Amino acid sequence: MQRTLLKAKIQGAIVTETNLHYEGSLALDESLIEAAGMIPYEQVHVYNISTGERFTTYLIKGDRDSGVVGVYGAAAHRAKIGDELILATYVTLEEGELDFFIPKILIADKNNKIKEIK
Repeated sequence: MQRTLLKAKIQGAIVTETNLHYEGSLALDESLIEAAGMIPYEQVHVYNISTGERFTTYLIKGDRDSGVVGVYGAAAHRAKIGDELILATYVTLEEGELDFFIPKILIADKNNKIKEIK
C-alpha cells in the first residue's frame, strides 16, 4: 500500500508580487526552494492564510536570496501582495519507507528568509 505524506512545508511566506499576465505560476526564492528540498516545476499546494483561499500550482525559480514569492497567471486571482501563505509539497511512499521519512518544515520571516527549520 502507498500513502501520501507531507514532503515539505514553508510556513509564513509573504507574497511580494502578483502578475495576472505572466507565464509561470509560483515564483519562489531559489534559496527557499533548495532549503525545503523542493524543485522547479514541482506541484505545490498553496494555502492563503490571509484569505482562506487554497489552490494547486507549480514552482518556478525566483532569484536567489531575493525573498521573492510571486503569484502569477490565473493563480494571481487567489493572492495579493502582503498575503501570508503556507506552501506544501507531498510525496507518495511505500509502507516500508514510512519509518524513515521526515518532512522538512521551514518557517519564513516577514522578508521570506529562513527563520527556522524543523
